[in-house]
Amino acid sequence: MGMLEFEGKGYPDGRDSDPREFGWMHGAPPPPDKRITFESGRFLHFPQIRWSLSHMRELAATANVERGQPAPFERRDRAADIDALTFVDMNGRARRFEDALYDSYADGLVVLHRGRIVYERYFGALEPHLPHSCFSVTKSFAGTLTAAFVHEGVLDDTKTIPHYLPELGSSAWKDATLRQVMDMETGLAYTEDYVDENSGVSAYGRSFGWRPVGYDGPKTMCDYLRTVSKEGAHGEKFAYKTVNTEVMAWVMARVTGRSFAELLHERLWVPLGCEQDAYIRIDPAGMQSAGGGLSAALRDVARFGELMRCKGDWKGKQLIPESVVVDVQKGGNQSRFSKGAPGMPKYSYRSMWWVTHNELDAFEGRGIHGQRLYVAPKADMVVARFASHPVASSMNDKITLPQMLALGKMLRE
Repeated sequence: MGMLEFEGKGYPDGRDSDPREFGWMHGAPPPPDKRITFESGRFLHFPQIRWSLSHMRELAATANVERGQPAPFERRDRAADIDALTFVDMNGRARRFEDALYDSYADGLVVLHRGRIVYERYFGALEPHLPHSCFSVTKSFAGTLTAAFVHEGVLDDTKTIPHYLPELGSSAWKDATLRQVMDMETGLAYTEDYVDENSGVSAYGRSFGWRPVGYDGPKTMCDYLRTVSKEGAHGEKFAYKTVNTEVMAWVMARVTGRSFAELLHERLWVPLGCEQDAYIRIDPAGMQSAGGGLSAALRDVARFGELMRCKGDWKGKQLIPESVVVDVQKGGNQSRFSKGAPGMPKYSYRSMWWVTHNELDAFEGRGIHGQRLYVAPKADMVVARFASHPVASSMNDKITLPQMLALGKMLRE
């Protein structure tokens, strides 16, 4: 059995953790040792996660994002060339493109070049028609819609959060502006540690009903947000915290009178001709998770990336204001970001997008366990990628970032 090691622990590699081989949820009914349930709390454990992320609607309550009339992509197959592409990862190891997908636990990959599908692969439990968990790529959808409402004058990003949500007048956001929330520049007594059961993100997840076992704290997301206190000044540094996205989306829903799912349906899923319905996890009060709750089909995530590559224009109709996309591409304040590991871009962050400032001018939506929407305007390329990596944090970057850069260079030639 092929094994890979992360943070001192061994895991079966992408080939040997194939959920089809494990037999998860097969049978009528599935045998007890092959069942994956929400109540057990093990659905995000590895290797069960390799099935779960393509079946979240079967595990938790969701709200639907209805499609309109599907409009399939044109195609120009370049799979043979792309699979044979070689690159050097950040550890100095030469890799073949296809092999790297297995070593980074890919569930699926769609590559667009000038709006055409040039590469499409699915692994494990994922199929073209199945929505897969986007995790924090969801933030980029929500941030783009919020920025569009700012451009249209529906929202004012200089206003403080209690202007829109009086309920948060005694919380950490009492003097935070909407723009500071949109760019993750708030000072919160909250930690985004996915391993620590006592972290802020774990408490937020439990309030959402995400971790149901042995919990007696706030029972809804909004109730939890009221309890978050301030730590430090707003607007002085970048600090990635999912609860900011939930506050931002709460503002958007309050002012527009439309839920996140309804806005996605109206502003994106119908006009983009998405092929499949999407869905969003909801909490016990019916609030939708804009911080990481979207599940969508891979091609439909790629459509959103192509819209952003085309500066908000979709076949002659401006769905997102061009100025919003240009503002995202410029990025945020790079001085608030460290360089990081050798070979890593020095990112900035704007309206819930990660901006690489690399030679392809790429910007990304990123999610735990390996989700990525990579938009590279200077290569006319969009890559939508789903994965089920055993470790939540960005263990894929040392492979995936050089892989995306090499692919973009090949396609722009």
